[in-house]
Amino acid sequence: MQIGSTQIIDTFAEAFGMRFVRFIITAVDDHWLDAALREAGGYSSSVIGCDAEIGVERMLSPADTPDGRPGASVLAFGFSTEALAKAVPNRVGQCVMTCPTTAVYNGLLDTEKTIPLGKHLRYFGDGFQKSKLLGRRRYWRVPVMDGEFLLEEKLGVGQGVAGGNIILQGTTQEVALDAARRASEAIAKLDGVVAPFPGGVVRSGSKVGSTYKGMVASTNDAYCPTLRGRVESNLVEGANCAYEIVIDGVSEDAVGRAMKAAVETAAGDGVLAIGAGNYGGKLGKFHFHLYELLG
Repeated sequence: MQIGSTQIIDTFAEAFGMRFVRFIITAVDDHWLDAALREAGGYSSSVIGCDAEIGVERMLSPADTPDGRPGASVLAFGFSTEALAKAVPNRVGQCVMTCPTTAVYNGLLDTEKTIPLGKHLRYFGDGFQKSKLLGRRRYWRVPVMDGEFLLEEKLGVGQGVAGGNIILQGTTQEVALDAARRASEAIAKLDGVVAPFPGGVVRSGSKVGSTYKGMVASTNDAYCPTLRGRVESNLVEGANCAYEIVIDGVSEDAVGRAMKAAVETAAGDGVLAIGAGNYGGKLGKFHFHLYELLG
């Protein structure tokens, strides 16, 4: 299959079922909202080494937020509800409560599973915190030095899919980077998905295992241009740079749509091939075949 001059490799991405939460951060203006988002989403690219995979799902206008201020919808993914119950309150407490003017709301309502948020962080108020029940939703007002930090007591937990991906190959680093950025920006326009790596792009794609004992993952040598001739390479002739884009989503359909958009947007002059990464179909429940997505 071809998209213009770009070969689409007949392969599939292998992804995993993961739990996720959606929380809405608001602030007095875009400057402080951006500050909170950068802190909350730091060190959050892969659960191989991070406590959660986190990204901004979409920016929200004041008309679309609970308190009429600038906001953003954030998705956080983990292998279990218990993992999220530890990671998310820690991040909100350290990265959002500390940021001037912010508030945090539950963005996933009517779910069977929940994790505590304000239920734990309220104790920072040292007995001066106050609660308010509006309908079935409880909020906490925690006194801080610029007034109060408002946050919801619980966050809903959903069942999502993480690890959808594409791997693009370009003639040069410049060409491949431009294509990766196009794909990342296309994903950012879609609801229900995030690309949690820096700028949505993975430079250091990995494989399972290592020659070193205790390492669960190591460099994906088959896509390293400097290792041509030393390993069995997956790079097509003429490709001198490869980038991976990893996608997490609230559903199988959301991830599939994002992968399709990424492939179609990344294809172009100098992008010789686009494929995907998998583990032979043995580890992940969800298989996204490129030909089926694009057919």
